[in-house]
Amino acid sequence: MLSNSSLIRLFKSLKRNPFYFVHLPLIIYWCFLFVMTTIPVETIPRLFDTQDKLEHFFAYFILSILIMLSFSIQSRFLSIRRNAVLVSVIAIFLYASIDEIHQMIVPGRYCDVYDWLFDIVGGISGILIISYFSKKYDLVAKK
Repeated sequence: MLSNSSLIRLFKSLKRNPFYFVHLPLIIYWCFLFVMTTIPVETIPRLFDTQDKLEHFFAYFILSILIMLSFSIQSRFLSIRRNAVLVSVIAIFLYASIDEIHQMIVPGRYCDVYDWLFDIVGGISGILIISYFSKKYDLVAKK
């Protein structure tokens, strides 16, 4: 586990150069996630029964951390930065919904309400973790 000073240094470095450490990774990861949701299910190896749900949870967990950091660190729109949690939750809800609808038209994929729920739970978990650490260590300025 990172020490308090290491975590604070990490967040300060993210804020110093947000494009390379937050925004660009978000863009790359989001594109990767979109590509992965267009791959037919049959081609993905299954190791255990709940693998699909864990994949959804962790995919959106990572996505939400990057989204939350992106909204919290950006300095152009003050209202978005102040409401980063709400805006991040809305973004996760919308993208999870669009992603599941998108999978209805992809051959070899299907829309599943439980996948959507695991997307949402993973997304909210990531948002809450970033929110907790940013408040605990006062890492995101609310100016």
